[in-house]
Amino acid sequence: MMITPQLHTSRLLVVGDVMLDRYWFGEVSRISPEAPVPIVRIERREERLGGAANVARNAAALGIQTSLLGVIGADEAGTAVETMLHDAQIDSYLNRDPHISTIIKLRIIGRQQQLLRVDFEESPGEAVLRDKLSQFNALLPLHDVVVLSDYAKGSLVNVRDMIAAGRALNKMMLVDPKGSDFTRYAGATMLTPNKSELRQVIGDWRTESELTAKAQQLRQELNLQALLVTRSEEGMSLYTDDLTWHVPTMAREVFDVSGAGDTVIATLAAMLASGKTLQESVEIANRAGGIVVGKLGTATVTRDELFPGT
Repeated sequence: MMITPQLHTSRLLVVGDVMLDRYWFGEVSRISPEAPVPIVRIERREERLGGAANVARNAAALGIQTSLLGVIGADEAGTAVETMLHDAQIDSYLNRDPHISTIIKLRIIGRQQQLLRVDFEESPGEAVLRDKLSQFNALLPLHDVVVLSDYAKGSLVNVRDMIAAGRALNKMMLVDPKGSDFTRYAGATMLTPNKSELRQVIGDWRTESELTAKAQQLRQELNLQALLVTRSEEGMSLYTDDLTWHVPTMAREVFDVSGAGDTVIATLAAMLASGKTLQESVEIANRAGGIVVGKLGTATVTRDELFPGT
């Protein structure tokens, strides 16, 4: 399947919680005498874009023109994020809040296994968020599709206003949601929760028919065109007015699920922007998710991996 020419002329706006992912790799040869924990001798360090920035990175890797709107701190971590966005040819519209630190997720890796994750995070201030909403309204007409990447870190407190503005301009608004209350996402084009996130909202289910009934009820209550549930080893399930469609997983080996949801929604948005149908876009996004879980940490899928031989 060829990437359509429209992909390179379409524009995607990613909005949400911007993070810096740091990885410290080392060897584990003994247990600490101070506590029953491994000692990791750090040998290598890496930095990658995380959160909404990882969504943007995944989209840009597929060739779509990508912009990122979010909040970072006035610190060296924020500068690192800006530098990587520039290198990835992503248009950066990041607001620097001098009163907070850039969100950092530090992962300690020993023998290719994640041993520990340390999070540094603070919520942005009201003044910066007001500026961000104004900037969103200015950028919205210039983009074809919008992805709202919510990690519940405080950057999307104005998500209702953003969705309303997008609907008014007939923009496709895709949301990767968080939390137990999805009502703030009402009116979006599509939500892409994983099954754990969905369970927080609709409760548990015992059969596929019960899941379908609850998912369709939620979709109708929130006035969504579609609800896409990512289900790990069970693949994905798409719910619309016209169909309930289950797509089996394409992962050959699951090595690390970090950022897999970012890859899925980025690929989905890029394919929809290129003119693919919803089912075609979901199928391609499922393929991308199956590839990225075979990689360590927050990673991307290249066009050659997604469309071999083209």
